[in-house]
Amino acid sequence: MRTSSSSSRGSSPRRKLISVAALSVALLTTASAQAAVAQDAPSGAPAGPAARTEAAPGTPAERLIVGYKSGAAEAKSDKAAAADAAAKGEKAGEDVGFRRRLGTGAALVDLGAKPTTADVADVVAEYRADPQVAYVVPDRLNKPLATPNDTEYGKQWDLFESTAGMRVPGAWDLTTGSGVTVAVIDTGYVTHSDLAANIVGGYDFISDTAVSVDGNGRDSNPADPGDWYAAGECGQATGGSSSWHGTHVAGTIAAATNNGKGVAGIAYGAKISPVRVLGKCGGYDSDIIDAITWASGGTVSGVPANADVAKVINMSLGGGGACSTATQSAINGAVSRGTTVVVAAGNENQNAANSSPANCGNVITVAATDRSGNRASYSNYGTIVDIAAPGGETATAANGILSTLNSGTRTPSTENYAYYQGTSMATPHIAGLAALMKSANPALTPAQVESAIKSNARALPGTCSGGCGAGLADAAKTVQAVKGGTSTGSTYSSTTAVAIPDNGSAIESPITVSGRGGNAPSGLRVGVDITHTYRGDLVVDLVAPDGSVYRLKSADGSDSADDVNTTYTVNASGETADGTWKLRVQDTASYDTGRLNGWRLTF
Repeated sequence: MRTSSSSSRGSSPRRKLISVAALSVALLTTASAQAAVAQDAPSGAPAGPAARTEAAPGTPAERLIVGYKSGAAEAKSDKAAAADAAAKGEKAGEDVGFRRRLGTGAALVDLGAKPTTADVADVVAEYRADPQVAYVVPDRLNKPLATPNDTEYGKQWDLFESTAGMRVPGAWDLTTGSGVTVAVIDTGYVTHSDLAANIVGGYDFISDTAVSVDGNGRDSNPADPGDWYAAGECGQATGGSSSWHGTHVAGTIAAATNNGKGVAGIAYGAKISPVRVLGKCGGYDSDIIDAITWASGGTVSGVPANADVAKVINMSLGGGGACSTATQSAINGAVSRGTTVVVAAGNENQNAANSSPANCGNVITVAATDRSGNRASYSNYGTIVDIAAPGGETATAANGILSTLNSGTRTPSTENYAYYQGTSMATPHIAGLAALMKSANPALTPAQVESAIKSNARALPGTCSGGCGAGLADAAKTVQAVKGGTSTGSTYSSTTAVAIPDNGSAIESPITVSGRGGNAPSGLRVGVDITHTYRGDLVVDLVAPDGSVYRLKSADGSDSADDVNTTYTVNASGETADGTWKLRVQDTASYDTGRLNGWRLTF
């Protein structure tokens, strides 16, 4: 059931759904992708990004996501946000009402039925003129990124073939993903016996009944009722069958394995939390934002706490335009809670910089390859792509990606398996790999997961015009690297003395490591030789080649002893071994002086 919370509006005619066929460009933004609800903008900064008033080309937005600065009453009070929406609507001569609070703290506001582009522009202008507003963006519609193709059962070349498979069996000797939950933010889950044992609690975040088609709004049942549409719906001249997209994605990640039937999942010891955001014609940013927040352990008003917090999120979905500040805020929140976010690059054979959330920060963006290791003909590309994985090409059916599905063309029927192609199919390969990595080494941060996947990739067996990131992901090599690496006893040293300023700026001493390949070990030894008359003043950090910082020693006002002459052990298995490492030392208090005599790294 749709509600408008504290909206000042009365009932209004049902809104039309934004066409899923018109999602190539949705938003142009020049603002920093910060969590603006929690931070005030710098003095003199604009109140929000320059934004188009379309949720898709030629289609006016019918609701907006508004982020307020942290000091504003509207940032915390629904009543204040509702009053503000009504006031801005009155100034613009439009019917504007507060709908609900998103998990990031942003407000979702309705613009009434069938607003024109000019109408929306007037409302956006009112919000942008308010110095308490950090950003205002359209609530865009997203869609699944797969090209389905029902066909007969075949082998999973994508897991094991030597040419362009992801070398998954070699990782299974080390881990199967146990102890890790992966949230599949998608169409939900249709029951399948080859997946059921690995399904845990999820949620249905679709608030609009025209999209949900299950007769209600948000609830704790993420079951997929089907996303079929008739001719003339969703901006399509012809109708389409239900995709069961989320179930296909989930099977690639964690289908039951060694059970004598069906397909194998990449992280078959992991669990899947199905989080439903896509229904008929797609799904809205606002629902996806709340799903990201909830899946990663954040709080969403009106939704029970998540008992199965995900350490990996898979989003095989997307739309056009820049990454909105609202979506970036949700992603940043998830990553800050330790959840790795994996997203599809898109299927338009264009630069992925034009697709969201592929172009968001703090995500792993995945391009698709075919059975020969070339970039798939449909796959997006570009410098924002981080990694490539098998996505298949179903021009020859058996060259697609086989996974769990359902035979129903509209509503659920009998379970089956089918080949699909798409960056939607490539993405769960990386999400499954991330789950294996987190199982092998739970201490890995999202940044370390991404770094290890990229640094252990192999060269693409085929070609990729436009850029496919670090290459083709290699599951066996990556899991081996993060599970502990290998210690060779090789030592790299710096004997250059550097004075440490008293209560001053930090100094850095570099060591360049080359020719090792792979990742650093989990027991990287860092030897430090510092002369100082009060070592409690000192903060000592190891800085990895990618800028990651490992704290070796914190300041301690009660530690009055002299000198630091010791060896620290660092789990650096998520870091590329080759590159320039730095020791950073800072004196944080007055009256005592010192010198870095030298330091060493032992691999």
